[in-house]
Amino acid sequence: MFTLHAHSTFSLLTGTIPYERIIKLAKENGSKYAVLTDTNRMNGLIQFAKLAEEEGIKSILGTELTDPHDESLSLILLAKNDKGYSKLCKIITTRNLKESFTLAGLLHEDLSDLFIICSSIELIKSSLERIAELPNFYTELIVTENWKLKTRKLYELSQKHKIKFVASHPLYFEKQDDFILHKTVSAIRLNSTIENIDKNKLVDEEFYFKSPAELKETWKKLPEALQNVEFIADNCSVNLKFGVYKYPKFDLPEGETSYSMLWKLAFEGLKEKYNPIPDVAIKRLNKEMEVINKANFNDYFLIVWDILQEAKRREIIHVGRGSAGGSLVSYCLGISQADPIKYNLYFERFLNDARKDPPDIDLDFSWKERDEIIKYVFDKYGYSHVAMISTTVTFRARSAFRETAKAFGISEHEISKYSEFIPWSSAKNLGNLAEKFPESKSLDFSDEPWKSIVEIASKLAGFPRHISIHPSGILITPKPITNYVALEYAKNKGLGLIITQPDMYPIEYMGLIKIDLLSQRALGVLRDTIDAIAEE
Repeated sequence: MFTLHAHSTFSLLTGTIPYERIIKLAKENGSKYAVLTDTNRMNGLIQFAKLAEEEGIKSILGTELTDPHDESLSLILLAKNDKGYSKLCKIITTRNLKESFTLAGLLHEDLSDLFIICSSIELIKSSLERIAELPNFYTELIVTENWKLKTRKLYELSQKHKIKFVASHPLYFEKQDDFILHKTVSAIRLNSTIENIDKNKLVDEEFYFKSPAELKETWKKLPEALQNVEFIADNCSVNLKFGVYKYPKFDLPEGETSYSMLWKLAFEGLKEKYNPIPDVAIKRLNKEMEVINKANFNDYFLIVWDILQEAKRREIIHVGRGSAGGSLVSYCLGISQADPIKYNLYFERFLNDARKDPPDIDLDFSWKERDEIIKYVFDKYGYSHVAMISTTVTFRARSAFRETAKAFGISEHEISKYSEFIPWSSAKNLGNLAEKFPESKSLDFSDEPWKSIVEIASKLAGFPRHISIHPSGILITPKPITNYVALEYAKNKGLGLIITQPDMYPIEYMGLIKIDLLSQRALGVLRDTIDAIAEE
């Protein structure tokens, strides 16, 4: 058996174990499954499930939700099946976007495709009538020194009201000595110092990895709690269908298929570009269309073509670039401007039979007018089917050093004396900067507190720091986005921008389609120049 309550580094600035390590720990200890339940998030679930599948481990996907109005209240939700995974995404999104969301209200929704685990006595007592109707509800029993009294009350509550219970051991850090790392990232999150941090904001010092043998010994007097862990694990099965693409459908005229319409548009463009049409162009168009159709990319090309048609209607300056320049179909649709036959450009660099991922077409627009095009995409495909993609900002050497030093109570003036000599490199290099980088030769971290600061900061290498907005990526889905991923407000909530929780890589693993609509200042200057000439 393995814990049903694991928090990875994607529990932003709380958990300190990479999700890869959680899977390794499960495998090394003979567990047939691994669990991820980051707080109010699902950022890491897709990569977690993909890696678990590759390692031959069953992934159990969930989240720990806190009540936004009272964060002492929480629920763990685990997806039983594919519907349960989609339900998780919807619930996390609602929790992040709707101010009216409460855990008590959530319990009155249809949660049949989820397992619900709760350690909040107040929430259980206030929802007893509803809980009696939920066969998938369990109280969470935790055995540590600090939890003994609360666990006894939860057990008595379970017995009195005939609520099932389950053994749990929350996992936030790998080793007992790593508690200082948890304290550090918590201090960073709370803009506090390690010395002054509110201890109620920290997790239990015993929430480190314990082997299945240790947990069995802990729960030997209550075997039913462990049996329920196994029951839940056996009855969770989510298949995210990696490698199966979920293409949005282009709105076709009656009687057309995506292939027939794309072929007609491409051939019309071919006639405009070449007069007469050379045989080599006909052969190449047929070949490209065959590859595009076989890969089921017809709708993708039509969507890109439609976006550019709208840009033309609005007289927005634009240009397509990247490997799409090697495609005759792209040239005929007006996506690219370079003649691939004249310049001997290779279509196979853009798309070939061996390529499984979607083609990458970058569209540049004037920085002043790109928002118009983005709004057009939202309006055409619907706000429930379109979202900006996030990007995960991670700790690098300088940011890890600065934030850790602040958590140790070091003044900004003192930190700057050192940080200006730290290059933009991985935080893993902090321990030997003087050996690797000429600009760092004067740095000496041999004395305290700098020695401890560097030691802890180096462990933050690659940790998610916060979520931001991808500079160009926009996601369009065939079904509502929350069937696939959860959403949240971008960092500046006041702007009202909603982004996906996972970044571009897990979105690609899921087979979802990203289109890059880039903002180009050079095209903006070109627009200003044209407008200025027209005024003369």
